[in-house]
This record gives sequence, structure tokens and C-alpha cells, in this order.
Amino acid sequence: MSILSPAVNAIGMVAAFCTTISFVPQLIRVWRLRSAREISLIMFLIFSLGTALWLLYGIFIHSVPVILANAVTMALSLAILALKVRFDRN
Repeated sequence: MSILSPAVNAIGMVAAFCTTISFVPQLIRVWRLRSAREISLIMFLIFSLGTALWLLYGIFIHSVPVILANAVTMALSLAILALKVRFDRN
């Protein structure tokens, strides 16, 4: 359980929502265009590793905003990576 006040947790949740949801337009764009040519594979691999580490950190410190944001961000990032690999093969 977090020792932070509800207001501080609310700020964390809103921040997490904003940064996480920012990946949705990119995912939709890649899916619609069936192309991820302009996306850097190395950047997304490093980003996904960082997100996984943030998720572990959130679990260790029992921070719901950090856990939720990074779990969803990691799923979106991995989806973009999977589409990049799939579409770059074609």
C-alpha cells in the first residue's frame, strides 16, 4: 500500500495515463499503414527494456500508478515492436 496521499496518487495516475496513452496513436498508425519503417528498432527495444525495469521498480515499491502505467506502456510498446518486425519482413 502506498503511503502517498490520494491527491499525489491521482497526479501520478493522470501523468501515467497521459504518457501511456501517447503510444496509442503510433500503434494505430503502424497498424493502418502496415509499415513501421520510420520507427527505430533499437530505440523501441531499449525503451521496452526500460519500461520493464520501471514495472519491476513499481512492483518493488508497491506503487499502483507506476505498475499500471508501465504494464500498459510495455504492452503497447511490445505491440509496436511486434508489428515492426512483422511489417519489416514484407
